[in-house]
Amino acid sequence: MRQEWSPEELLASWTLVDGDWKLVANKSGPTRLGFCLMLKFFEIEARFPEFIEEFPQSAVEYVSGLVKVPAAELTKYDLAGAKRHRKQIHEALGFRPPTLAWLAAEVCPVELVEDRQREALLVECHTRKIEPPGPTRMERVLVAARGRWERAFCARTIERLGAVGRARLLALVAEGNDEGTALLAALKRDPGAVGLDALLMEIIKLTSVRELGLPKGLFADCSEKLVAAWRARAIKMYPSDFRDTAEDVRVTLLAALCSSRQAEITDALVDLLIALVHKINARAERRVEKQLTAELRKVRGKEGILFKLAEAAVGKPDERGRVARPRPDARLRRTRPHRGRRAPRGPGGGPADVRRRRAHHDVQRHPRGPAEHRAPA
Repeated sequence: MRQEWSPEELLASWTLVDGDWKLVANKSGPTRLGFCLMLKFFEIEARFPEFIEEFPQSAVEYVSGLVKVPAAELTKYDLAGAKRHRKQIHEALGFRPPTLAWLAAEVCPVELVEDRQREALLVECHTRKIEPPGPTRMERVLVAARGRWERAFCARTIERLGAVGRARLLALVAEGNDEGTALLAALKRDPGAVGLDALLMEIIKLTSVRELGLPKGLFADCSEKLVAAWRARAIKMYPSDFRDTAEDVRVTLLAALCSSRQAEITDALVDLLIALVHKINARAERRVEKQLTAELRKVRGKEGILFKLAEAAVGKPDERGRVARPRPDARLRRTRPHRGRRAPRGPGGGPADVRRRRAHHDVQRHPRGPAEHRAPA
């Protein structure tokens, strides 16, 4: 409870009315002050305080002035032993103590988180005028209610499974059952990459789960969050962990796991089939595009050339086949400049041959040699 109250709030929330004065008429001293504070505290918080310090100091002073008892007398009030006062306040306000049956039947199946269970319990208690337990007793009440609800849930699941279904589920985690261990391990795995192998593996898993013969609508009246919580709890367990739990809890965990995975595998098969069809279509489109591109890159008349080469090779196997290469036009050769490159040397085009031809020319012109070497006449 908050500790700061304005005068207007004290007047509206902590003032004793006609019915309150009838309850405190025969009380006096610390009992009178303590009873009045507990009465108003319960009207506001819908619970009783656990300690004297929970009463706001401003409210203690205000109520002490109303009942004409000093505020210091409150320390003498036995808060823990005032059971008769609690009962009297319950009867006056129409509240009744909480029952585990209601908590297990109404709150636990709907709210799975402990904090939300606590909040829902306080709201429902205030709405139904039920005394909520204190913080120290709240945990024990919630644990007991969850245990009671869990036993009822397991008993209902086992009843729906029947003797045959129960025996098949227990055989999955029996010692020495390698097939059951392999099936549990396969159920915990995802389909993997899209492909034919993944599709066939999912079909095998679905067939194995259906052979367990789980009844339809096994968890039809249960919330999806509840079944998902039991599935998440079971998927983390090994066969040895299942064997360590109670038999009714073991059967319920396996039933939740197999039932959930059966629906999930069915959905996964549909998704895998659609993805596989898309993959096949994409691969076919790429193949067609590749073929079209190759057709566009073909040389015109290439097939005819190949046929001619084959005919020549068959007709004249001893001769070497040659393919005539196109020669450049002579006019292009005449108009093309050499760009300073040396002309290719042919036969007799070396420097020694040039000197030899010049010497031969001189001999023919001057058969007797140069003038300076001729003898005088």
